[in-house]
Amino acid sequence: MLRALPSGLFAALLVFVLTGCEAPSPDADLSETSGAAAAAFPDGELVDLSHPFNDESIYWPTATQEFELEEEFVGDTGNYFYASHVFRGAEHGGTHIDAPFHFAESAEAAEEQFTVEEIPIERLVGPAVVIDVSEQATDDRLYQVQVSDFEAWETEHGRIPNGAMVLLNTGSAQFYPDREAYMGTAERGEEALPDLAFPGLHPDAAEWLVANRSVSAVGLDTPSIDYGPSEDFAAHRILFPENIAVFENLTNLNDLPPTGAHLIALPMKIEGAGGAPLRAVAVLP
Repeated sequence: MLRALPSGLFAALLVFVLTGCEAPSPDADLSETSGAAAAAFPDGELVDLSHPFNDESIYWPTATQEFELEEEFVGDTGNYFYASHVFRGAEHGGTHIDAPFHFAESAEAAEEQFTVEEIPIERLVGPAVVIDVSEQATDDRLYQVQVSDFEAWETEHGRIPNGAMVLLNTGSAQFYPDREAYMGTAERGEEALPDLAFPGLHPDAAEWLVANRSVSAVGLDTPSIDYGPSEDFAAHRILFPENIAVFENLTNLNDLPPTGAHLIALPMKIEGAGGAPLRAVAVLP
């Protein structure tokens, strides 16, 4: 777990970035910032929710390009040390975002469907709630998060706030990057698809979120928002026309409380893409 930046500097920097104001210097007296700016974002411990990208990063079995880092030059130039690499990888792999455009050509909720760079930044920064179904998913690796799981969470913690990002903790991150334990199979290609086995979001629960709550995004610690055996990817197709982005292959959800944390989920800003690598960080209350 990463520690908070001193004296609220992280919170102030983020506020100024999001509002377009000039950022304070590291030695600035933050007590002089406006009350609105100082209170706009919490200051607490940081939790990294992203897996590193490397040759063990998990991609969908049919991905034609998994993560690869190629060395261009690493060493002494004669005058100084220099390092440069080229990286490659499909847009959907490792910890990543599914933009609505991934499964929705158009949207009822907007004039144009969001590709990665079109997702408003305010939909990627905000309060997070964590629905813990790790016990159910441990007993059943094909478990699908149910409407009753959301209702039980709300009974204990109150209504899911408008604009929240809903994180589903299935306990699956403990298996990453063991492909067989995490996905159900280590095989690649179309022949691997029938053997996929991991938890996801039931389409009925996705429908419930769309119909009854106003959330910005849904994330979880598995390779897909739809459970492993899904052939129609219904949860994707329910959420995306409403411009609800999805975060997949998250980690460290056990370190987050059910409510009170804030999430910063900023993807590589790839124009026209349906997905991108994601660095997600939670700020604890």
